[in-house]
Amino acid sequence: MQNSNPYLSVIIPAYNEERRIETTLLSIYDYLSHQTFSWEILIVLDGSTDNTFGLVRDLAETREQIRWIYRADNRGKGYTVREGMLASKGQIRLFTDADNSTDINHFEQMQPFFEDGYEVVICSRDRKDAEGAGQAVPQPALKRFLGNAGNVFIQIFAVPGIWDTQCGFKAFTAEAAEKIFGVSKIDGWGFDIEALALARHFGYQIAVIGARWIDHADTHVRTWNYVTTLIETLQVRWNLMSGAYKVLPKDRTIPT
Repeated sequence: MQNSNPYLSVIIPAYNEERRIETTLLSIYDYLSHQTFSWEILIVLDGSTDNTFGLVRDLAETREQIRWIYRADNRGKGYTVREGMLASKGQIRLFTDADNSTDINHFEQMQPFFEDGYEVVICSRDRKDAEGAGQAVPQPALKRFLGNAGNVFIQIFAVPGIWDTQCGFKAFTAEAAEKIFGVSKIDGWGFDIEALALARHFGYQIAVIGARWIDHADTHVRTWNYVTTLIETLQVRWNLMSGAYKVLPKDRTIPT
């Protein structure tokens, strides 16, 4: 029987992932099936136009621990991760990319930090953040250059001291996830920056572990997305300065 409040929720945002979602899900499922803690996998479908939903539905029908959220309209990765973080039930809530660039076994390195009281633990592909970080299959040179240049900008305006804010493997305690994603606003690729900036804003401790990361050529990230991410970074800065991230009391509802 599925645990209604598992120890770990793994959230996978998915947009047009029919070529790799089955492999990723089976890999994560196999790993979690050998763990002693309770868990769930939650796939959030971001308006896919291919057969991603059909593959996810078929897998979930025979596996209690896999569930999904279907949404017909495409809203962006930030919106999708936020939806999954707030709908999941785990004491720890981890989001990971559908391309499986960061293997699920990295969670083993995260657990000790949560046991030591950290509320947020992230992976980084940059050795300046954590020993052992690196790219087993690196990104193309242009993307590496844009990423490095953009990170300097991100550190100046939003998240100082973290060299890789964009690795798609981040975990939060339930309390931190609900507080951070309950007020976050960025629907696009800049949501990682916003989440880390809010973690700092709310006083949460962030630990960084090194990722052994594999680039996939058919990524959904395009060159233009680097520009929009920098614009969203400035939006995060403005939101922090203007007091836009207000946490509502639990007995209040957000007005419609």
